[in-house]
Amino acid sequence: MKEIKAFIKPNRIQKVIDALTDNGFKSMTLSQAEGTGAFKSKDSRPSLDFHVTDSPVIKLELVCHTEESLNAIEIITKNSKTDEPGDGIIYVSNVEDAFQIKTGESLKRKN
Repeated sequence: MKEIKAFIKPNRIQKVIDALTDNGFKSMTLSQAEGTGAFKSKDSRPSLDFHVTDSPVIKLELVCHTEESLNAIEIITKNSKTDEPGDGIIYVSNVEDAFQIKTGESLKRKN
């Protein structure tokens, strides 16, 4: 299994969510975040929480089977890309297993 973390511009997140959902990726987590980096967006501002200048981003997290991960990455990339620099970044990590809290059942072993 793979965990995908994508940091996306807020004005593109709904398009990404819709495309992922339409392609069978139903479960994901979204968080509001602040990003720093070489690119400073037009709406970057001094952070109220940190001593940096930041740009608003949405962190999207999802876990999927390894064979589905490239499709998810392609969907995220296609739907979050703009003509401007600083569209975001995607990280991919291995997940050894996942367990449902209610049943304690391993999701890895279901397949």
